[in-house]
Amino acid sequence: MEPGLSIESGSAIRVAVLPVGGPIPPPCLREYASLVARHARVDLASLRPYYSEHQKSPFAHQPWDTGCLRLKFVLGGCVPSPWEDFQSSRKVLAVIGICHLPSSADLGRVAADFVDAARSYPSALASRCFAFCPTDAQLVQKKREGIIIFPPSDQQSLELHMLTMIQDLAASLLMEFEKWVLRAESTGTILKTPLDSQSSLGSEEVIKAKKRRLGRAQKIIGDYCLLAGSPVDANAHYTTAIELARLTGDVFWHAGALEGSVCALVVNRMGPSDPVLEDEVKYRCYTIIQLYRRATLQDNAQRVSPVSFELEAALKLARYLCRRELAKEVSDLLMGAADGAKALIDASDRLILYIEIARLFGTLGYKRKAAFFSRQVAQLYLQQDNAYAAMSAMQVLTMTTNAYHAQSRKTSKMDHDSPKEARASNTDSGKVHPQSIVSLFESQWSTLQMVVLREILMSSIRAADPLSSWSAAARLLRSFYPLITPAGQSGLASSLANSSERLPTGTRCADPCLPFIRLHSFPMHPSQRDIVKRNPHKKEWWTGAGPSGPFIYTPFSKAGASGTSKQEVSWIVGEPVQVMVELANPCSFDLVVESIYLSVHSGNFDAFPVSVSLPPNMSKLVLLSGIPTQVGQISIPGCIVHCFGVITEHLFKEVDCLLLGAAQGLVLSDPFRCCGSSKFKSVNFPSISVVPPLPLLVANVVGGDGSILLYEGEIRDVLITLTNAGTVPVEEANIALTGKNQDSVISIAHNTWKSALPIKPGGEVTFAVTLRAWHLSLADLEADGSRSPANSRRIAREGINPFLDIHYAGPSANPENGEVSLPPGRRLVVPLNICVVQGMRLVRVRLLSMEIPARFTEAHLRPVGCKDDISTGNYAAHSDSNLLKIDPYKGSWGLRLLELELFNPTDVVFDVDVAVQLDGTNADKKLISEDNPADAACHKTRIDREYSARVLVPLENFKLPVLDASFFVKESGSDEPLGSKAAAIAERNAKAELNASINNLISKIKVKWHSGRNSSGELNIKDAIQLALQASIMDILLPDPMTFSFKLAKNGTATNVDSPKDYGNPNEYSSHSADGNVGPPTDENVLRCEDPISAHEMTHLEVQIRNNTKEIIRMNLSISCKDVAGENCFDQNSATVLWAGVLSDIHLEVPPLQEAVHPFSVYFLVPGDYSLQASSVIIDATDVLRARAKAESPDEPILCRGSPFHIRVVGTA
Repeated sequence: MEPGLSIESGSAIRVAVLPVGGPIPPPCLREYASLVARHARVDLASLRPYYSEHQKSPFAHQPWDTGCLRLKFVLGGCVPSPWEDFQSSRKVLAVIGICHLPSSADLGRVAADFVDAARSYPSALASRCFAFCPTDAQLVQKKREGIIIFPPSDQQSLELHMLTMIQDLAASLLMEFEKWVLRAESTGTILKTPLDSQSSLGSEEVIKAKKRRLGRAQKIIGDYCLLAGSPVDANAHYTTAIELARLTGDVFWHAGALEGSVCALVVNRMGPSDPVLEDEVKYRCYTIIQLYRRATLQDNAQRVSPVSFELEAALKLARYLCRRELAKEVSDLLMGAADGAKALIDASDRLILYIEIARLFGTLGYKRKAAFFSRQVAQLYLQQDNAYAAMSAMQVLTMTTNAYHAQSRKTSKMDHDSPKEARASNTDSGKVHPQSIVSLFESQWSTLQMVVLREILMSSIRAADPLSSWSAAARLLRSFYPLITPAGQSGLASSLANSSERLPTGTRCADPCLPFIRLHSFPMHPSQRDIVKRNPHKKEWWTGAGPSGPFIYTPFSKAGASGTSKQEVSWIVGEPVQVMVELANPCSFDLVVESIYLSVHSGNFDAFPVSVSLPPNMSKLVLLSGIPTQVGQISIPGCIVHCFGVITEHLFKEVDCLLLGAAQGLVLSDPFRCCGSSKFKSVNFPSISVVPPLPLLVANVVGGDGSILLYEGEIRDVLITLTNAGTVPVEEANIALTGKNQDSVISIAHNTWKSALPIKPGGEVTFAVTLRAWHLSLADLEADGSRSPANSRRIAREGINPFLDIHYAGPSANPENGEVSLPPGRRLVVPLNICVVQGMRLVRVRLLSMEIPARFTEAHLRPVGCKDDISTGNYAAHSDSNLLKIDPYKGSWGLRLLELELFNPTDVVFDVDVAVQLDGTNADKKLISEDNPADAACHKTRIDREYSARVLVPLENFKLPVLDASFFVKESGSDEPLGSKAAAIAERNAKAELNASINNLISKIKVKWHSGRNSSGELNIKDAIQLALQASIMDILLPDPMTFSFKLAKNGTATNVDSPKDYGNPNEYSSHSADGNVGPPTDENVLRCEDPISAHEMTHLEVQIRNNTKEIIRMNLSISCKDVAGENCFDQNSATVLWAGVLSDIHLEVPPLQEAVHPFSVYFLVPGDYSLQASSVIIDATDVLRARAKAESPDEPILCRGSPFHIRVVGTA
């Protein structure tokens, strides 16, 4: 059998093209052969200049105007066929030699070689030897007969010269055909086939052969007429041959003559499709097939079978009918021919048959049938034990991979990707198309795909093609690892390693192997994430444009805009970026990736390779980094991987298709799920643009390694350093506050950083931020309380801290056209990670009440109205000292003290100040603990680590000036009608006034602490004080109905005895004692207790009784004096103190908000310590007084008693 046969093949003149002389370089040989092969059709009209008719032509109907000669050039020649007498088109009728003169200096040797080569084809009727590229010396040599030298010239001249030579050759062949036909008609010829040579040639056979000789001669003459381009003459001879063959029973030659007539019919009527001609051809071809089949059955006992002609006839008809409309009929013909392959003895005939069947099925579009017969071809090649056959098998199997969807990525790109599709894939690299998934992965073909790839692997190994074997092993391992045993996987890995050893270093392959790589995420550094587009129309350029119109959302926006918009990512030239990918090794061996880096084809990105080791059945997240180098767009389709000694490109899109196919059941397995990775989630590939270099500020909190540790209420200055780590200066910047607890930032030193602009590359600026720690909530305190003091929380909680929001930008760019271009700016968020811990802890607050006599001093016996004493200011100093330093064991006036117990659980020392803000003063009055008398001169209480201390706060300065009935509106208003509007208003006003007084009391007490150099704060004691004073707040705030005080009489005599004194508005008084023992501060004669008084001297005193209510109080006043033993010194039986005046049952009436004075004199007989005390019984007490005294019955007497006043009496010299 011969390849490439068709119905028109009977009209083609076979010409052998042979290289002669010295070796010809392959490129030159291809060029020379193409010069010859392009003239396969020669018009008869062009042969007239070279044709000469020696006698009358036997081709009476030669179409000189429309006909042509068809030449079939066979490069390298062919083996003479034993069937040349049966079909003249199988003969080599001409020989052309090709010589490359630069490698053949001797023309004589070339001529001899050509003659020897042409001698191998005795059927050749003409020969030519073409010599190319002659040297100058060869041009001047003597011309050799039979060698045609093509002088050096351009390509067009060479083609014209070659056309002339081919036309001359064709004319010679035509004249030789005429001679042969004339000779055959006159003398006849003996024609034999292999079938005839095997017959016994008995007497009957000899007689039969003589009868058949004439018919066979007519058939051969028809062949030559057909070769000469005269189909009409050929048809006449074929008709005669058919009739003679039918009469003589020459079935085989009958089929050959009928086959020639079909060729003549088709050649004569070349042109548009003709249904009548097609039906005639089909009818005759089916008859030919039947005749060949009959001839085969008759000669079945012979060693040479003509079944190949039957199969060739079927192939010729199938090729003639090969189009989609007649696909079924063509398929039946081809499948019938395939069944006949079993009868072929020669393996090369079966090889050609399968090749032709595969070609025709491929032409029909039946790719899988074509692939099946191509595999049969490959199997026949593999049966031959040589490298060339293995290489052919590998190439044939490679062509079948398209049908089985196991093709190489390189082949797939060439076959399926048009330029438009390639561009679309570049711009839409992250999109997954379901149609591509179905076409690329079909699990029902997995076994067949494995077989094909294994055959390619075996053939490539035998063909010594390491790159093809590496590609086949990579596809086999990557696509079908779930179906391969661990031993098979290890074997494929060894095959990959062996193939790579025979490849040069740096070899690239289009087909990736392991690992599987998918895009995981784009972990953006804050420097990339916080790029802000600058608005040139706003001074605050970082504020983006708001929504157009008054609405947040409008339903009339473009549909699908949000779905089609891609995330935009900006990278900066010269700044490193990162892309996180996930690698999976689903196989049973350790995988070592020598290098992996991002694949960028735009040329404006430098990727950094990393090496990775993957254990069996494991996945790993890997950060791949690089640096953009130029402004523009960047597309990252995948990664470049150097593994198993070969460099491959792994595309993210292919893995996404694979994973989506696995989710839909189209793919065998998900490699990432096999390795224990999370469920597949498609990552949208962002649109990446590279912007020019920008400044880069890096913030650093000076002295801080994380959280800023502040104790509750602490105020501290924190230094923040901004360093420009970029290559562009910072021209403008703005710092604002965001986040929660913004009030914890007291101030920012804006002038400091503004004066440092512009910040050049490498420059830095340090500015201060003043912070104040907030107060912890109860939940925070409970959480901290559950820990030990040494392990208290030192980490700032997320979401509660303020941030410094810094927007900055570099200089504007000035392009050549003069327009100012604003490159984007940047946003730096500096978190102020404040970790607030409880520093000074308030353990408890208690209210203490003390009734202790006050000390009477000599300095206060002297009238303080003297100008010299007043001018010295000693009075104020003493007053402050007495108010501040109270010795509860040595005497003072009656007190109500607030005890604050403080504990220091930290590892630092605290200095505590307790400040009480008094009305009408600008400075705080300092109060400290009196636990240690040695600390009397110190204004601070130092609490060491894990120690506690108690601080006492006197509350005598917080009483209200007037005891008003409105404070008891609840009780007094109960008689009013329910729901009375006046009662409700009065009650509401009373509550508001009382709450205001309570808040005023609590707000005046401040507990401040200091630690170290610049650490200070204030303790939050408001809630604790309010809780401690809740039960006694009325006793603390409400004054007594009457207050008593003792003072010296002026000039030794009492003034205005028992007369009331109005001191104006009582609200002008700045302070009152806790139990009514301190008079108005404007009085100059109030007794003090620093120095003793003298005995045996008459001391004139007066007692002041003040009415703190808005009603007249009538009372019976009594004055008593006691010694240290508590005995009454005014006892008539044993009096140690003499007196002058009335001291008991003194009836007084005190007007509202006024004072009454009662004078008396005392004479101390014995030195010692004494105490004076005034008391009174109120007559006809009002409801307000009874409510203040908390009387239980209306008949109960109301007694008011002042605190005892201590007097120290010394003897006189």
